[in-house]
Amino acid sequence: MLKILLNTSSLFLLLTALPLSAQEVTLAHETLNHKILTLNAEMKLAENSQLSDGVMLITHGTLAHNKMEVISTFQNLLADAGINTLAINLSLGINNRHGMYDCKVPHQHKHTDAIEEINAWLSWLQQQGAGNITLMGHSRGGNQTAWFSDSHPDQLIKAQILLAPATWSEKAEQDNYQTSYGKSLSTLLSDAQRAQPNTWMEHVDFIYCADSRVKADSFVDYYQANPKFNTPYLLKQTTIPTLVISGSEDKTVSDLPEMMTNVSNPLVQHIEIEGADHYFRDLYADEAVESIIEFLDNQE
Repeated sequence: MLKILLNTSSLFLLLTALPLSAQEVTLAHETLNHKILTLNAEMKLAENSQLSDGVMLITHGTLAHNKMEVISTFQNLLADAGINTLAINLSLGINNRHGMYDCKVPHQHKHTDAIEEINAWLSWLQQQGAGNITLMGHSRGGNQTAWFSDSHPDQLIKAQILLAPATWSEKAEQDNYQTSYGKSLSTLLSDAQRAQPNTWMEHVDFIYCADSRVKADSFVDYYQANPKFNTPYLLKQTTIPTLVISGSEDKTVSDLPEMMTNVSNPLVQHIEIEGADHYFRDLYADEAVESIIEFLDNQE
């Protein structure tokens, strides 16, 4: 269910009147449990461009937001290259959320919520008359983007760009949790799976947030063993032209280049930017955008 909060004609006037300036847009989204949340996103149109010329929908990483440096940098560089972008802010269960997620706020969001929110924004763009739509995601957002594409093959997506997308293996997840928190993930996961979905788990270490309050079904959704958390797994059968960009100095998804060697799909390209870390800072972002432009030009 979508409720558009901006009149369509007003939106076009707003966005075309101020070239190269970012404007926040919102929509009302009904969640799977029938809660209405206001979602927000940052729209940036290139000079002398409009939505009908096409747009790239960008999803940020874990517990982050759409104005973090890596997202803002890519929006600006893409606008300079003539590409319109919509950088969405995942709600993480919070109405009209802005900024980083505060770990003091109880967690009742799910990794898979992003799939429905990407779909909501895609539908919104289509209602606004957007032309070719490309998807982009960074880190966990890259995995969620690929997961969306995998679960919505009927959607008309021109291509997807995955910046340092998340990788996963059950052993690595368990080892990382043990290293970070000195606790057994499998024990906590078993507890969460046995609990009623809406049960609150107290003093639980969750993602990057220590000593948190977390819904049992949220804990299960983020930590249950599922190969779809591993982005290269999703790309083996994708039918969407895909560019994966990794950084040689990325310590967050350091195994991404190795895992990509297992993807034998002619629609998937992988490039590694020498010297770039997980956030493609400074000139590494320029290099990434040059690769993106070349990739998209080849899809024409």
